Amino acid sequence: MKKFLLSAIMLVAVAMSAKAQFSLGVKGGVNFSNINADNFKSSTKTGYQAGVFARFGSAFYLQPEVYLSSTGGNISTNDNSASANIKFTNLTVPVLLGYKFGPDALNFRLMAGPEYTYIIDKSESFSQTFQAAYTDFGKYNSSTIGYQAGAGVDISVLTVDLRYEGNLNKINSNFGQKQSLWALSVGFKFF
Repeated sequence: MKKFLLSAIMLVAVAMSAKAQFSLGVKGGVNFSNINADNFKSSTKTGYQAGVFARFGSAFYLQPEVYLSSTGGNISTNDNSASANIKFTNLTVPVLLGYKFGPDALNFRLMAGPEYTYIIDKSESFSQTFQAAYTDFGKYNSSTIGYQAGAGVDISVLTVDLRYEGNLNKINSNFGQKQSLWALSVGFKFF
C-alpha cells in the first residue's frame, strides 16, 4: 500500500510538473505598423493579429506561434504630391525564446526570436501621380524573415504581450522598403 501511495504521489507530482512545463493558448490583439522607404515619409497603419501559441519550459521557455495579421503603411513623397496606402494580410510564425520570473499566478516574461512572415493577400491604393512616377514600388516579396522582441506578463491563465517586430530583409528592394510594427496582444492559456 505504501508503494502504491508513493507511486501515486510521484505520478501526480510528475503530471503537475509536466503540466507546468507546457501551455497551449489563443491570442489576439492590435498592431501599429509602417513601411519605411528611402526618400519617402511613412505613417502608421493600425491592424490586427489572431492565432495560437504553445509554450514549452518553465523559467526558460520556447514559444512557437502561428497567427494571422493585418499590416501595412501609408507612404507619401516628401512634398505630399504623391501617396500610397498599402495593406497586407499575413501568416506569421515566430519562434521565441524567453525567460519568465515571479510567482506562478503572476509572472513577468522577456522574449525574443526569429519570425517568418508570408503575405497571403495585399491591397494597394496609389495616387495617379505615385503610380506614374514609381511603377516598381509595389512589387513586394511574398515572404520575409524578421525578428520579434518584447515583454509580457501572465496573470493566472491570462497572458499579455507587448512586442516590437522588424524585418531582416526588405519587403521590396526598390526604394529600400522595410516593414516594422509594435504589437499588443492578450491571450488565454487552456493549460
